[in-house]
Amino acid sequence: MDQVSLVIILLAALLIPLIMAKFKINSLPTAVMEIIVGIVIGPSVFNFVNTSDLISQLSTIGVIVLLFLSGLEIDFSLFKKRRTALTPLEQKNAVNTPKYSPVRLSVYAYSTIIVLSLLLAAAFKVSGLFSDFWLAAILFGTISLGIVIAALKEQELLSKAFGQTILLISVFGELVPMMGLTLYASVYGSNSQSLWLLLLILAVAALLLLRFKPFFRFYQNINKSTTQLDIRLAFFLIVTMVTVAESVGAENILGAFVAGIVLKLLNPSETTRERLDAIGYGFFIPIFFITTGVDLNLRTLLTSGKTLLLIPLFFLAYMVAKIGGYWVLKLRFKQANALAGTALTATTMTMVLAVLRVAKSMKTITSDQSGAFLLAALLTCVISPLIFNKFYSAEKEDLVKTVVHFIGANLSTVPVAQQLRKGWYDVSMYTNHPENYQTYHAQVPVTLMENFTAQDLQDHGVFDTDILVLGHIDAERNYELAKAAKAYGVRRIIVRFEDRNVLNEHEDELRELGVEVYNTPEANITLLRALIESPSTLLLLNDTENSIYEVRVLNHLYTDVQIKNLQFAQDITISQVIRNRKLIAPNGNTTIMYGDRLIFTGNKQTAAQIRQALATAN
Repeated sequence: MDQVSLVIILLAALLIPLIMAKFKINSLPTAVMEIIVGIVIGPSVFNFVNTSDLISQLSTIGVIVLLFLSGLEIDFSLFKKRRTALTPLEQKNAVNTPKYSPVRLSVYAYSTIIVLSLLLAAAFKVSGLFSDFWLAAILFGTISLGIVIAALKEQELLSKAFGQTILLISVFGELVPMMGLTLYASVYGSNSQSLWLLLLILAVAALLLLRFKPFFRFYQNINKSTTQLDIRLAFFLIVTMVTVAESVGAENILGAFVAGIVLKLLNPSETTRERLDAIGYGFFIPIFFITTGVDLNLRTLLTSGKTLLLIPLFFLAYMVAKIGGYWVLKLRFKQANALAGTALTATTMTMVLAVLRVAKSMKTITSDQSGAFLLAALLTCVISPLIFNKFYSAEKEDLVKTVVHFIGANLSTVPVAQQLRKGWYDVSMYTNHPENYQTYHAQVPVTLMENFTAQDLQDHGVFDTDILVLGHIDAERNYELAKAAKAYGVRRIIVRFEDRNVLNEHEDELRELGVEVYNTPEANITLLRALIESPSTLLLLNDTENSIYEVRVLNHLYTDVQIKNLQFAQDITISQVIRNRKLIAPNGNTTIMYGDRLIFTGNKQTAAQIRQALATAN
């Protein structure tokens, strides 16, 4: 019977994403659907499945792996001290936004959540509806990091300021309740140890971090498909930290979460993370969510009048506890997005499940109360993503075009500027030749200047740009302006040198500064060689509709996908894949990996959009 129930659970785990894709159910997270299906196949409806020791053990492993992967999702680079000096262009475009960084906003927002959670817990205790003050406060302050990350990934927001802010609030919403739960269990648990022993968890974590810090530097050289050393390390960390946590009287989920943080700090490759995701979300985690639904016996829960009363009250408490974040988010983001972000942070399921599991084992909560908390959490996961998807729209700061300034208007620069203006670029040109101004100003935006000194260009805002192209015929002038622009803070500078002697003299210096240089005669030689070796190159060069693009794949939506299965495979032709500084001749079965550089050709309109989609960090 155990095996039959497990087969039914695994079949449900297989069918749920297929059915959601078939009927285009995008508004609900997969985890929520798994819990709902668990309710349907469990005692609440059809009673096809009953939990056994085997299924309970797999479910426990599922929650441990889930918390481990949650720890692995934290981006610690967001907590690093950013440089305080902005580039001139950032100062020009920033207006009021830099005053409120994602870290500052998230700290403010979660501080309001803590205060409101404590007030709500006190209200429930005074009213007699739920007497355990600290447990209620912990539950009301939880946020489902996994569900939030899924929603932000679908909207491709993890690389944007809004997404980073919501992500950090959610990290606090998982980390703070986790620590609170550990302290709660240590104080009120029957088999808890001294609180100071909890420091052993951090000590062991630090020891493991130092011991395995160089691991990912050399394992690629000795790794084999039959060893999978990175995965072995991950499970060693999980088991070690879970064992230490349980030994000192803490909960196993804290150990799993810390293990995820340790592995994250070891800086594993994207391939390692994807394989761990595959193991977790492919097997253990669906069993945990479906089993959670199976354990919810609605027939029993909904017969209790107090449970029916508590469900809407707990739901309101989950939502109200997060409402303070709305006014914090409004400090930087528009009103609709502040509402959307506040709604998304109200999703609470993962940590609620973990907290309730611990509370039930400690016998500090009844089955009716646990069911009410869980059903209310389920409602937040249904309603909150709907509100988020309804109200979110792109912020103005996310729609800014790349600014490109050309110094020198001539036959080498004007055609390029004309083409870039058709894409996602804001192009301006500057010349000190009146005849060139008369010739080209009707074709592209050209500004006539008397002098091209560094001070004049700075005064006219020419250095306030994302990309500066020094296309003047005077090589010495280009060299001096490149150094001045770099000192001013221009991020990317491209310099034209027609005189190879000047380039030879200054090339090493400019390259050390990060300045990109090119020489037209050498470019012509390379082109002629390409025409001889590959005659079809001429067709591409003469094609006014298509162009060559290079892009680094940062969007996880397009990784681990074969080229033939890309949704835009018919619109572009991928000629080269550069992976770990090695060229790969691709075919339809070549799998795109995170960080690959693709060289492809395609229609100038559609290819530019595809390039932007591939390069959007997600």
